[in-house]
Amino acid sequence: MDFSSFITSLGTSFVIFVVLMVVFTWLQRKPGNAVIYYPNRILRGLDPLEGRTRTRNPLAWIKEAVLASEADVIDAAGVDAAVYLLFLSSVLAILVLAGIVLLPVLLPLAATDQGPTNATDTNSNGTFNNLDKLAMGHVRERSPRLWAFLLGVYWVSFVTYYVLWKSYKHVSNLRATAKSSPEVKPEEFTVLARDIPPAASGQSIKDQIDSYFKALHPETFYRSMVVTDNKKANEIWEEIEGYKKKLDRSEVVYAESKTTGKPDGTRPTNRIGFLGLVGEKVDTINHCNEKINELLPKFEAEQKSTLRDKQQSAALIFFNSKPAATSASQTIHAQKIDTWTVMEAPEPRQILWANLPKKFYERKIRSLIIYGIVFLTVCFYMIPITIISSLTTLPNLKKYLPFLKKIIDQPEIRTVLEAFLPQLALILFMALLPSLLMFLSKEEGIPSESHVVRAASGKYFYFIVFNVFLGVTIGGTLLGNLQKIIDQPKDTISLLGENLPKNATFFLTYVALKFFVGYGLELSRLVPLIIFHIKKKFLCKTEAEVKEAWAPGAFSYATRVPNDMLIVTIVLCYSVIAPIILPFGAVYFGLGWLIARNQALKVYVPKYESNGRMWPHIHTRVITALIVYQVAMFGYILILKRFYWAPFMIPDIIASFIFSYLCKKHFYLAFFHTPLEVACQGAKEIPNMEAIYTAYIPPCLSSEKSDDGDADRFEDAHSHSMRTTSF
Repeated sequence: MDFSSFITSLGTSFVIFVVLMVVFTWLQRKPGNAVIYYPNRILRGLDPLEGRTRTRNPLAWIKEAVLASEADVIDAAGVDAAVYLLFLSSVLAILVLAGIVLLPVLLPLAATDQGPTNATDTNSNGTFNNLDKLAMGHVRERSPRLWAFLLGVYWVSFVTYYVLWKSYKHVSNLRATAKSSPEVKPEEFTVLARDIPPAASGQSIKDQIDSYFKALHPETFYRSMVVTDNKKANEIWEEIEGYKKKLDRSEVVYAESKTTGKPDGTRPTNRIGFLGLVGEKVDTINHCNEKINELLPKFEAEQKSTLRDKQQSAALIFFNSKPAATSASQTIHAQKIDTWTVMEAPEPRQILWANLPKKFYERKIRSLIIYGIVFLTVCFYMIPITIISSLTTLPNLKKYLPFLKKIIDQPEIRTVLEAFLPQLALILFMALLPSLLMFLSKEEGIPSESHVVRAASGKYFYFIVFNVFLGVTIGGTLLGNLQKIIDQPKDTISLLGENLPKNATFFLTYVALKFFVGYGLELSRLVPLIIFHIKKKFLCKTEAEVKEAWAPGAFSYATRVPNDMLIVTIVLCYSVIAPIILPFGAVYFGLGWLIARNQALKVYVPKYESNGRMWPHIHTRVITALIVYQVAMFGYILILKRFYWAPFMIPDIIASFIFSYLCKKHFYLAFFHTPLEVACQGAKEIPNMEAIYTAYIPPCLSSEKSDDGDADRFEDAHSHSMRTTSF
């Protein structure tokens, strides 16, 4: 990439961001768009403009986001959102502190050196000379100046240790505060028991569970709820709910058709064949009523059958105090590891009920198989990503697609393609992966949604680091120098070392594209806005449909965190090789923190709350990125720069492993288990245990009759579920 292409990329990305900012400022003031830009406040029953500066200043939202306290963020979006914002601000602090030293020290040392002894040792094949002179590639082999770069690696490492330790401590306090809140949460009085052994002859699963826990916890055990296979009941329930929605919509359409000239209106009709396109035409209102009346007896029969005959080897156990539930969740209940596995229960809204009955060894085998599939997926994706990274260069496009030569050779088109094509191709290709990883993580037998997100996030992080960062660097080098490697295989390592700094400009533009265009689209919410107005105008008839059309969703941590981690890895790895990347990384995380704060306060609504359980995984992956950086710098300085004092970096790599171990020993257990001293704080009185029990009953197994107590029905037949209830 030449200098004009680099400037074109940055300039175009910045112009797009400015345009999106102006669009956001204009659109958010429109009253009809409040549900897109302030849904969080609306759903909390607040005035969308509450607390907003009454001014036409287009940057007023920045002041609101900055001045909001952490408590405001937790009230609006939960502890998980506050922890994610802390992650962004922590990385920002690392990059700023690193840049304060590296930029004024390393840039002059590189720029004033006499240049590399190897003519090919530049950042961009000799075409990007202005930035080449500001990077490590401009320093001669064995130069004493390399000591400064080596010490720069130590500085970045120590800054990272300092910031991460403080952040881990802060998140631990946030989690303890949330766990000790006086607010009654059903999961704090509940444990999940899995791997329940078969009941003795003549004894029901319910009786077995009750007698077991009454014997072990005689004073605090309240009752149990046996997990059932309610798949069939849920299918019928969803079908009934679908007909109810269709009926509501049809009645609104029918009412709107009544006019002064036509008081009887026109009753809506539909075909009952495939997708409503073929088959017999029927009166929609009558048809929906008939189907509902037909399904209700079938639904009630299936409910009874599920509660009576489809009990499985897992249960939710309820205790009448938080300390008792906490103690039970951390106690080994059985001699055999594969029976009576007890853990803290997830929130009712995030339990994956189908996974609960999966047996101990089945879960282990599934996990091994899934990780094998993920490993193969990583290797499989490496091939197309490597091909994309090599084919999307203009010389290769002209070589393999010669009919594009005339178009590519035009200066304006060439500049734009060179600036954006490789980055856009990579971003679009990577968008296909997260759904697969979420599916695979669920298949492991994980019991909760938040745990699945953490598992998928970890897989995605290692995937993108291996495929995007290493794939672009190594794969592009191997394909671009294939003949040279075949002729001189002993030079492979040197070629890889040379190409690490050469990719600095690619990653500079990649980071810039991510924060300017990505964050611009995030803030402006153009896509959700357009979709909402199209649905509202052409598809929505009822208030429920309108509300569903503007439902904001939640922070997608499964993709957000790994993508941010990729930027952490890139910026750390190039922080000493090409320190100019540090300001780009700082802008990415600074702008990301600001926009994510605005979205947390005004837009996104959490699907679940894990009280910062994601943090240990974030911490581990930042340390992983740091170790990748240290190892890459050690290899680069030793092999390519032939600086024989490079082994002095080995203690730094060892220090990262020691730091990770100390953090895990010091903090992690308080995230894996709830400390008893935390559980003993908060409300001391016994809460409404019936409400806690009922919170876990699924909609498909609850009764709509007010005189038919759900808790009593479950005490007799015994099942469980997912429903949120106020206490």
